[in-house]
Amino acid sequence: MLRDKIPSGKERLYKTIGLAVVALITIFVILNNTGVTSSNGLISSITSSVTTQDSKTADGLKQPAPVSPKKYSGHKEKATFVTLARNRDLYSLLPAIRSVEDRFNRKFNYDWVFLNDEEFSEEFKRVTTALISGTTKYGVIPKEQWQLPDFIDKEKAANTRKEMAEKGIIYGDSIPYRYMCRYESGFFYRHELMADYEYYWRVEPDVKLYCDIDYDVFRFMKKNDKKYAFTISIKEYAETIKTLWETTREFITSHQEYINKNNMLDFISDDEGYSYNLCHFWSNFEIASLDLWRSDAYTAYFDHLDKSGGFFYERWGDAPIHSIAAALFLDRNQIHHFDNIGYYHPPFHSCSVDEDVRMKNKCDCNPADDFTWKSYSCTTKFYTVNGLTKPKNWQIYAD
Repeated sequence: MLRDKIPSGKERLYKTIGLAVVALITIFVILNNTGVTSSNGLISSITSSVTTQDSKTADGLKQPAPVSPKKYSGHKEKATFVTLARNRDLYSLLPAIRSVEDRFNRKFNYDWVFLNDEEFSEEFKRVTTALISGTTKYGVIPKEQWQLPDFIDKEKAANTRKEMAEKGIIYGDSIPYRYMCRYESGFFYRHELMADYEYYWRVEPDVKLYCDIDYDVFRFMKKNDKKYAFTISIKEYAETIKTLWETTREFITSHQEYINKNNMLDFISDDEGYSYNLCHFWSNFEIASLDLWRSDAYTAYFDHLDKSGGFFYERWGDAPIHSIAAALFLDRNQIHHFDNIGYYHPPFHSCSVDEDVRMKNKCDCNPADDFTWKSYSCTTKFYTVNGLTKPKNWQIYAD
């Protein structure tokens, strides 16, 4: 027989070759079936084929295994996003969260604090947590911070709301809006959930980011000693803050020790402090140091304003209060305008008019919609009083 003619040594060699061919064919089949290719050899290929398994949909279709983004493992500041919202705001808030996550936070995984005057629903917690790459935290506002203080004359406050409603002033007859403005002015940073943080980024429902943000803005704030940052500035509705500046001047007169020597009074007043020009940073977007609001200066200022009753006898907003405080208590170099963060809050857009900025950051906004350099914006004044260079072609988009 043929086998009898093959020497035993060669027979062993042929068997070894045969087994090797079978092994190679098996590996080839495995690689083709899993679609895995690797330059790291057999072990990594087989490992990949095991750990990236497809699944099936409800109707039996094969669904490729999901690719999970890597968690950020680099340095992070003690910072968080913060949102004041109610349960009914959920579905107007989700696009805003998704925009912030897609454009920035999926890269850095910062926490997100939600505050409400009542308990958040399980649906609110479940749905928002699913969208956010960082840790989510949910807090209830203490009742005493979301009601008329004992020192407020209820009848006088009611008369104000009636008069403002008759004049058609937006939110003029709203009590909850006044609670919100007072809370954002003097209490949100005192909530126990904010205690571990040094910086925050405020986010509201219905906002959108237009541009990719590939650097850590909180790290930027800390490294450059910035304490307050904005995207949009505007003039306040004078009818809502008739005595705000008068009350502020009283505070300045009695507390000169709190006024920064390199302050930015020339941004909020055109006559060396005699009157307020209504300019303020639109606080629905603000990135700031919590140390500013926790300071002795701001604590004393808020207490002075609060005791005057202006939140309820008029309709003082947190935006002019934050802006006046930043302008008076900070060094002007600690206030920053983010021109490269495209931003939208109805009805105003911030869209860099510098095409190089928009291309670099993959912005999807129209510079013709930009509000930054319009006459009712105060950002031109911000650049002028601080001697900053305006972006090229800014005049084209001014009116």
